[in-house]
Amino acid sequence: MATLETEDQTSFIDDLKDTLRRSKTIDGYDYNAKKRYYEPAPEQNHGEAFSQVVESRRSVRKFTDKPIPKAVLDACIDLALIAPSSCNLQPWEFHVVQSPDKKAKLVEACMSQNAATTAQELIVVVARTNNWKKIAKLNIEQWPQPKIPRHWKEFYSKGVAFTYWQGPFYAVGHVKKAFTNLAGLFRPMPRGPFTKSDMRVWAIKSTALAAENLMLAFRAYGFDSCPMEGMDEQRVKKLLRLPGDAEVVMVVGAGERDTDGVYFPRVKFERENFVKYV
Repeated sequence: MATLETEDQTSFIDDLKDTLRRSKTIDGYDYNAKKRYYEPAPEQNHGEAFSQVVESRRSVRKFTDKPIPKAVLDACIDLALIAPSSCNLQPWEFHVVQSPDKKAKLVEACMSQNAATTAQELIVVVARTNNWKKIAKLNIEQWPQPKIPRHWKEFYSKGVAFTYWQGPFYAVGHVKKAFTNLAGLFRPMPRGPFTKSDMRVWAIKSTALAAENLMLAFRAYGFDSCPMEGMDEQRVKKLLRLPGDAEVVMVVGAGERDTDGVYFPRVKFERENFVKYV
């Protein structure tokens, strides 16, 4: 059963590639004539303003008592939600913990560190590994144009399932891995996700992009943040009643930076340690 599904899905992907390669008209979209949606780059350059936001963002560990206005909080979360994600499957959740009782328990789960105890807002950033089917369906139902092109509808109804459905006990994932490793001897092939660990990595990578958007948004609005990995993930999951597929990526504390909120100057090392030109 799993092998048949693998063959069907592989055939679909090959057909999709051939279709795009031939660039024929599909559902009224003439790809040769480029009669489809396009979005030109903004004419205005925001490099300097963006540099100021990025360079002034610090991990702030002490905040003032000034609250973050709801409009600002909502705007920052909305900016996080437009981060890029693999196949636009948006595997993230943002749990804004505002209940005094739950917030106190979350602070304790974050080891009662200053970044948590003084934060005006605590946001638990969660990655979901099993939400892909729901979001794939939403991509079809809420396509931003009057009609979804057929190849995209097939991709979200079939191609996504081929990629992310691993079957009971990840048995299908192991079959796909064997097939992919064999096919990969002859042509480039995506190498995963196939296992539970692969799915965790997939979901966390996209969710971390959204978390960075969130922190930069707070800075752009005049507030600051601190991403915290130093927490008891099991207690956080229990507090929020998260399902088994949920991964707590980080807890973000946010608020207005106190005068002594940054503990030491920025420490970064020579770019030659990290940047490779090949």
